[in-house]
Amino acid sequence: MVRTRFAPSPTGFMHIGNLRTALYEYLIAKSLKGKFILRIEDTDTERLVEGALGAIYNTLKLTGIKHDEGPDVGGDYGPYVQSERKGSYMKYALELVEKEKAYYCFCGKERLDSLREKGGQGFKYDRHCFSLAQDEIDKKLNNNEPFVIRQFTPEGETSFSDHVFGVITVKNEEIEDQVLVKSDGMPTYNFANVVDDHLMAITHVVRGSEYLSSTPKYNILYESFGWDIPEYIHLPLILNANGEKLSKRRGDPSFEDLIEQGYLPEAIVNFIALLGFAPSDNREFFTLKELEEIFDIKGISKSPSIFDQVKLTWMNGEYIKNMPDDEFYQLSLPYLKEAVKADSIDLKRVSNMVKSRVSFIKDVTELVGFIDVLDDYDTELFVHKKMKTDRENSKGNLEKVLPVLKQIELWTDENIHEKLMKFIEELDIKNGQMLWPIRTALSGKPSSPCGSTELLTLLGKEESLKRIRIGISKL
Repeated sequence: MVRTRFAPSPTGFMHIGNLRTALYEYLIAKSLKGKFILRIEDTDTERLVEGALGAIYNTLKLTGIKHDEGPDVGGDYGPYVQSERKGSYMKYALELVEKEKAYYCFCGKERLDSLREKGGQGFKYDRHCFSLAQDEIDKKLNNNEPFVIRQFTPEGETSFSDHVFGVITVKNEEIEDQVLVKSDGMPTYNFANVVDDHLMAITHVVRGSEYLSSTPKYNILYESFGWDIPEYIHLPLILNANGEKLSKRRGDPSFEDLIEQGYLPEAIVNFIALLGFAPSDNREFFTLKELEEIFDIKGISKSPSIFDQVKLTWMNGEYIKNMPDDEFYQLSLPYLKEAVKADSIDLKRVSNMVKSRVSFIKDVTELVGFIDVLDDYDTELFVHKKMKTDRENSKGNLEKVLPVLKQIELWTDENIHEKLMKFIEELDIKNGQMLWPIRTALSGKPSSPCGSTELLTLLGKEESLKRIRIGISKL
């Protein structure tokens, strides 16, 4: 059975690359009828960030990415947590020492700093402790001298095959004898990662392409233990609009930032799924369930993807347009109430008017604010060259239509529309020459969520006539 895992480290918050990795691991497992595992890799205790773990859980919950296995927590699955498995890693490290595939290193910080200073960027540990005699090692251990355990890198070269990048070969002389267990007894990320992937029978390891250079280290460990090597799927980079790797330091948003900005989780998931994956039918819109069915490893590209926030904004607007009216109404209601205080206004109707006109649900507040309060506005808004309207004829048409509107008793869309169209026909002018100044006078905005007739009905007769008089006076 195919088994994938998402193994985040709570040393920072979920960025877009993390989320895409989690999503692809989930989709690969689901598309191949396998299982998706969640494992928290918290062995780097010095770099743990408060709140980061909660952000990981919240992100997965909001996106619908649910893991299939883990410790039983109240009838549900919790994640595996590496710090809770601390005792199991030393056993495997000592097994490698016994096999002479790893060794104790007693070098202190001063010696290592000196080596780094001399070696510069090309620094590699000099294997000073590899040649220690056994009696000297035993003596140091008996004296409780601090130590780490290092992996022994053999001579030759290491090759591996990746589903996206093909076969990659690295000379072992380029690989340092990495630390497997730190002086505090905690395993390093690289070591715990391999041990847990083996113990959890992970068949497909999915991660960013920045880990390509580390993969030979993992494979040497697998071979040292005699364990099966998993299949590798390294994902292309995600770049920002400037062609740089996404970074919080450069102002690129995290998942939580996007949610705060008003993006819907479903839109984010859909958008991120296509950052490096091309569906066979070139579709752009998918539910998570649909992605589970159509995702194919063969569709993953090796070329970097651009995080185009303009396109994400467009996609978010499309999701809103296709949302059921009642769902949009419930989500937009707090913003509608914030903008419109008058009890006489039908907020459900307003919601239906603005649904197709917003990219973010929170935009509703600004879009409908004129309903409650008509702000001062520039009379330049009455000018529309295409409709051949200027201030003078806009004023004239408003003065002509005002008594017609006064006489309307049944204040409904149908009745108002019928009376207006008949009057416009009598004046022998274009519809826009009358409707544009009415809409402008009612909203005081360059655009509105609905046409003139709907605005008249929405605002009511008294308020509509009042605003048209204001427009006449301003002109």
